[in-house]
Amino acid sequence: MHIQKETDRKKLDERVVTMPWFVQQFIDYKLPDLSPSTLLEYVRDYDTFFTWLRAEGLSAAEKNSDVTLKDLEVLRMDSITGYRIYLTTKREGANSRITISRKLSSLRSLFHYLSQIAEDEEFYPLLKRNIMAKIEIKRVHKPKDTAAKLKGKILEEDELLEFIGYILEGYAKDVEKNKQALYSHEQNKERDACIASLILNSGLRVSEVVNLNVDDLDLNNKVLYVYRKGNNDETFKNPVYFREQAKDDLLAYMQLRTLRYHTPKREKALFVTVPNGQKEGKRMTKRAIQAMIIKYAKRFGKPYLTVHKLRHSFATDYYLQNDIYKTKEQLGHASTETTEVYAHLTDKTMSEAIERRTES
Repeated sequence: MHIQKETDRKKLDERVVTMPWFVQQFIDYKLPDLSPSTLLEYVRDYDTFFTWLRAEGLSAAEKNSDVTLKDLEVLRMDSITGYRIYLTTKREGANSRITISRKLSSLRSLFHYLSQIAEDEEFYPLLKRNIMAKIEIKRVHKPKDTAAKLKGKILEEDELLEFIGYILEGYAKDVEKNKQALYSHEQNKERDACIASLILNSGLRVSEVVNLNVDDLDLNNKVLYVYRKGNNDETFKNPVYFREQAKDDLLAYMQLRTLRYHTPKREKALFVTVPNGQKEGKRMTKRAIQAMIIKYAKRFGKPYLTVHKLRHSFATDYYLQNDIYKTKEQLGHASTETTEVYAHLTDKTMSEAIERRTES
């Protein structure tokens, strides 16, 4: 099991014991098919829902683990409507439409399992009445909508190389009066540029970058071996190819990885950092990489740019030279429906594709 999955599995094991017994049973049922990360999100969603149920007096349970099947069976439509309103307007931060849709979907999965799959000792469903079966959850982010939101917020054409160059050189000029920022940049510029370059030249997810080990890298063939999202086969790593630009940046970083970061031989991680107060290099975290990209993006004049938008930037550029199926394969998407975002971003329409086929 790779690093991120190990971390999420540990968190899942810690959180699931705070849930009612039937949720624990549902998580066990789903464990072979869904990643620990996804199931951890499910548990967080259930925690929010059960806490709301108790606060509204819809369950007499003193804690979430004591919520009963009967509490779920007697819920009415106005209860679910009330929960939707709560998610939309809660004081500590209203949820987006996409988040609300996801939270309701995770509830519907639980209710479906309890009413259609799980059985009691008499072979009857655990849940006799499923209120969530009446709830219509509309799909809220279509590819063209996602593409519209990304317009102007990703790197395009020459900006891909310019951003990597800015990390290596331009940033230092912008922070030359800040000695601490300047020192940090001097220490980490090759590593930081390498991470940005790798994503912009391969389309890797940030979690895939975090989980990379030195042994996963084949510089001669310009390929990396990664565990892809949704693939639960712990023994298989997918080959992901990268462009020549990333090879050069990887070579520059690898020459510094051991000495500059005092990285011990036992540390397998490709990208390392020396945490405050420590002396040896260890694996970078997802949060550290995300914060690093945001830091450079703001100074570069792209405040909306995030580490995930670097992936979008690569995908848009890659799609211009390849078809949707190659793009899907390179990005590790489960279906071409997700990849359609880049068709809208590049204005490559189906009608254009048909015309090209006719001409040939």
